[in-house]
Amino acid sequence: MIRVGVAGLGKMGLSHLAMIKTHPDVEVTAVCDPAGYVVDVLGKYTGVRSFTSYPAMLAEAELDAVLVSTPSRLHAGMVRAALDRGLHVFCEKPFVLDPGEGDELVRLAEARGLVNQVGYHYRFVAAFQEVKRLLEMGAIGEVTHVKAEAYGPVVLEPKGSTWRTQRAEGGGCLYDYAAHPINLVNWYFGAPIGVGGTALNKIFSRDSEDEVYGTLYFDGGKTAQISVNWCDESFRKMSTQLTIWGTAGRIYADRQECQIYLRDGAAVPEGYRPGWNVRYTTDMTPPVWFYVRGEEYSAQLDYFVRRVAARDTGNVNSFRSAIITDRVIAEMIADAEAGPRTERGTRAPVPRRTGWMSWLRPAAGVK
Repeated sequence: MIRVGVAGLGKMGLSHLAMIKTHPDVEVTAVCDPAGYVVDVLGKYTGVRSFTSYPAMLAEAELDAVLVSTPSRLHAGMVRAALDRGLHVFCEKPFVLDPGEGDELVRLAEARGLVNQVGYHYRFVAAFQEVKRLLEMGAIGEVTHVKAEAYGPVVLEPKGSTWRTQRAEGGGCLYDYAAHPINLVNWYFGAPIGVGGTALNKIFSRDSEDEVYGTLYFDGGKTAQISVNWCDESFRKMSTQLTIWGTAGRIYADRQECQIYLRDGAAVPEGYRPGWNVRYTTDMTPPVWFYVRGEEYSAQLDYFVRRVAARDTGNVNSFRSAIITDRVIAEMIADAEAGPRTERGTRAPVPRRTGWMSWLRPAAGVK
């Protein structure tokens, strides 16, 4: 049995606790949250050892791994403390707010041979996995452009902020919502060589942006547009969707389905045909042992548990993969703060701040 501790008992923490506690290969040894009444109730009705102090939980509970589901600002310190004790770590997304700290944690986890994973659950949605498979097969030829979107009804009026809407605490819409489609784009195409045209706009929030727009540039002229808004009440809940254009077809995918258009002459994969094809997530998703919110949430935890059991540090959602998304976000912030590339009525570039990708190579069109 793998002994697991859960740190942070908010919405995601309680969801993770409900799932991991039922896993047949896991014993939840301890939980931790600064809210004393929460841990008191859990201790009383579940019998799980409860702490209000994270250092105390690490020191006193017998653990093999921890799940960190606290506000984003706390991730780096809590992950480091667990790694220092030789514990495997599953950390909710975003990984960290400072990519520099993230780089150190990547090196530490890898040096110690510890399993590490970040909770980008869309990589466990069957429709998005099918997109990955089709792209690797070259089904739509050479990809030219991507549109990655996320919309939902999170902030619908001016009101007091929560930790999620504070840039220094949770990171706002960019870290909480836009991180998901950006991470999928990174999964499919790796790190971009630059960003441009980033707009981080406030609608109702005081401390951070509510909508995110921008372009990522990749080798070979490929581009990806990011379009995200968490003030959109036309959506009942968060909706993440991708459209990918290629020389031999097009792919559209969301959580429910994957639609593929293949041109005549395309290398048609087995089970597909020229023209329109549809594959549904419900048909492609293997069963999970316990269902809360969606199979992908259970699937990612089972994946982590199996990696810990095998001490297999190869992970589709490793710290190393997640830091790419953190770096892209940092570069988008710098790009937005730098302002437009050219001033109205001129062709002269506006002096701009450079970020982590500037020393790789210039963004497309920049000499």
